[in-house]
Amino acid sequence: MNNAYQAGLLYELRAARYVRRRGYRLLNMRYRARDGEIDLIARDGDTIVFIEVKARPAGKLGAGVAAVTADKRRRLRHAADAYLSRKGLRDAPCRFDILEFSRAGIFYMENAF
Repeated sequence: MNNAYQAGLLYELRAARYVRRRGYRLLNMRYRARDGEIDLIARDGDTIVFIEVKARPAGKLGAGVAAVTADKRRRLRHAADAYLSRKGLRDAPCRFDILEFSRAGIFYMENAF
Protein backbone atom coordinates (compact mmCIF):
# COMPACT_ATOMS: atom_id res chain seq x y z
CA MET A 1 0.00 0.00 0.00
CA ASN A 2 1.26 3.45 -0.79
CA ASN A 3 1.21 6.39 1.59
CA ALA A 4 -1.61 8.22 -0.22
CA TYR A 5 -3.83 5.14 0.03
CA GLN A 6 -3.06 4.72 3.73
CA ALA A 7 -3.67 8.42 4.40
CA GLY A 8 -7.00 8.13 2.59
CA LEU A 9 -8.01 5.22 4.81
CA LEU A 10 -7.11 7.16 7.94
CA TYR A 11 -9.14 10.20 6.86
CA GLU A 12 -12.10 7.99 6.03
CA LEU A 13 -11.92 6.43 9.51
CA ARG A 14 -11.80 9.93 11.02
CA ALA A 15 -14.77 10.88 8.86
CA ALA A 16 -16.70 7.82 10.04
CA ARG A 17 -16.13 8.84 13.67
CA TYR A 18 -17.20 12.40 12.85
CA VAL A 19 -20.51 11.39 11.26
CA ARG A 20 -21.26 8.99 14.12
CA ARG A 21 -20.81 11.87 16.56
CA ARG A 22 -23.32 13.81 14.46
CA GLY A 23 -25.79 11.01 15.19
CA TYR A 24 -25.61 9.26 11.83
CA ARG A 25 -25.60 5.47 11.63
CA LEU A 26 -22.77 4.24 9.43
CA LEU A 27 -23.97 1.70 6.85
CA ASN A 28 -20.96 1.18 4.63
CA MET A 29 -17.40 2.35 3.98
CA ARG A 30 -15.70 2.33 0.60
CA TYR A 31 -18.67 1.02 -1.33
CA ARG A 32 -17.52 0.04 -4.81
CA ALA A 33 -19.73 -0.09 -7.85
CA ARG A 34 -18.83 -0.60 -11.48
CA ASP A 35 -18.76 3.13 -12.17
CA GLY A 36 -17.33 4.54 -8.94
CA GLU A 37 -16.74 4.38 -5.22
CA ILE A 38 -18.52 6.04 -2.31
CA ASP A 39 -16.36 6.77 0.71
CA LEU A 40 -19.09 6.55 3.37
CA ILE A 41 -22.76 5.66 3.35
CA ALA A 42 -24.76 6.56 6.44
CA ARG A 43 -28.30 7.03 7.61
CA ASP A 44 -29.45 10.35 9.03
CA GLY A 45 -32.93 9.58 10.29
CA ASP A 46 -34.77 8.21 7.26
CA THR A 47 -32.31 9.72 4.79
CA ILE A 48 -29.51 7.72 3.16
CA VAL A 49 -26.43 9.94 3.02
CA PHE A 50 -23.62 9.37 0.52
CA ILE A 51 -20.51 11.10 1.82
CA GLU A 52 -17.45 12.04 -0.21
CA VAL A 53 -14.38 12.54 2.00
CA LYS A 54 -11.68 14.96 0.88
CA ALA A 55 -8.43 15.61 2.72
CA ARG A 56 -6.42 18.73 1.97
CA PRO A 57 -4.28 19.04 5.12
CA ALA A 58 -2.07 21.77 3.65
CA GLY A 59 -4.78 23.39 1.55
CA LYS A 60 -7.28 26.14 2.04
CA LEU A 61 -10.80 25.46 3.25
CA GLY A 62 -12.96 24.61 0.26
CA ALA A 63 -10.19 23.10 -1.87
CA GLY A 64 -11.55 19.59 -1.30
CA VAL A 65 -15.10 20.63 -2.14
CA ALA A 66 -13.86 22.19 -5.39
CA ALA A 67 -12.23 18.84 -6.27
CA VAL A 68 -15.64 17.18 -6.57
CA THR A 69 -16.02 17.85 -10.28
CA ALA A 70 -19.04 17.24 -12.49
CA ASP A 71 -17.52 13.93 -13.59
CA LYS A 72 -16.94 12.88 -9.95
CA ARG A 73 -20.54 13.81 -9.07
CA ARG A 74 -21.79 11.72 -12.01
CA ARG A 75 -19.77 8.69 -10.85
CA LEU A 76 -21.01 9.14 -7.27
CA ARG A 77 -24.62 9.28 -8.47
CA HIS A 78 -24.17 6.07 -10.47
CA ALA A 79 -22.58 4.29 -7.51
CA ALA A 80 -25.36 5.55 -5.22
CA ASP A 81 -27.98 4.31 -7.66
CA ALA A 82 -26.31 0.88 -7.68
CA TYR A 83 -26.28 0.82 -3.86
CA LEU A 84 -29.94 1.83 -3.58
CA SER A 85 -30.95 -0.79 -6.16
CA ARG A 86 -28.93 -3.53 -4.48
CA LYS A 87 -30.42 -2.75 -1.05
CA GLY A 88 -33.99 -2.32 -2.31
CA LEU A 89 -34.03 1.33 -1.28
CA ARG A 90 -34.87 2.97 -4.62
CA ASP A 91 -37.57 5.14 -3.05
CA ALA A 92 -35.60 6.14 0.07
CA PRO A 93 -34.79 9.82 0.49
CA CYS A 94 -31.11 10.43 -0.04
CA ARG A 95 -28.56 13.20 -0.33
CA PHE A 96 -24.89 13.75 -1.16
CA ASP A 97 -22.62 15.40 1.41
CA ILE A 98 -18.94 16.33 1.36
CA LEU A 99 -16.72 16.12 4.42
CA GLU A 100 -13.44 17.99 4.02
CA PHE A 101 -10.37 17.96 6.23
CA SER A 102 -8.06 20.95 5.80
CA ARG A 103 -5.57 22.87 7.88
CA ALA A 104 -8.49 25.07 8.95
CA GLY A 105 -10.28 22.04 10.40
CA ILE A 106 -13.31 20.04 9.34
CA PHE A 107 -15.87 21.40 6.91
CA TYR A 108 -19.11 19.46 6.45
CA MET A 109 -21.41 20.36 3.59
CA GLU A 110 -24.88 18.78 3.56
CA ASN A 111 -26.71 18.53 0.24
CA ALA A 112 -23.52 19.42 -1.58
CA PHE A 113 -24.99 18.51 -4.96
